[in-house]
Amino acid sequence: MIRKAFIMSVNAGSEEEYERRHNPIWTELEQTLKDHGVHNYSIFLDAETRQLFGFVEIEDEARWASIAQTDICRKWWTHMKEIMPSNPDHSPISRELREVFHID
Repeated sequence: MIRKAFIMSVNAGSEEEYERRHNPIWTELEQTLKDHGVHNYSIFLDAETRQLFGFVEIEDEARWASIAQTDICRKWWTHMKEIMPSNPDHSPISRELREVFHID
């Protein structure tokens, strides 16, 4: 598995709504993630900074990247754009983090 980590953020006052929209996540989106080799996906919130920390294990970088081209992913981005900083295509503004330490 390839481990990936990234950070995003949620708009002030939208923290509860962000969590509500993920519980439960849309069934079709969850299935799309799994169909594209996604495992062990978690998002954590730092309540003080509103920063979101995402961690995911993936089978393949190309399959992971191709999720962004699916209709359900683009629909999700549109659904989320008003509660988190987003790019012009409605994808969340995100920065990938480089792993500097790991232990099993």
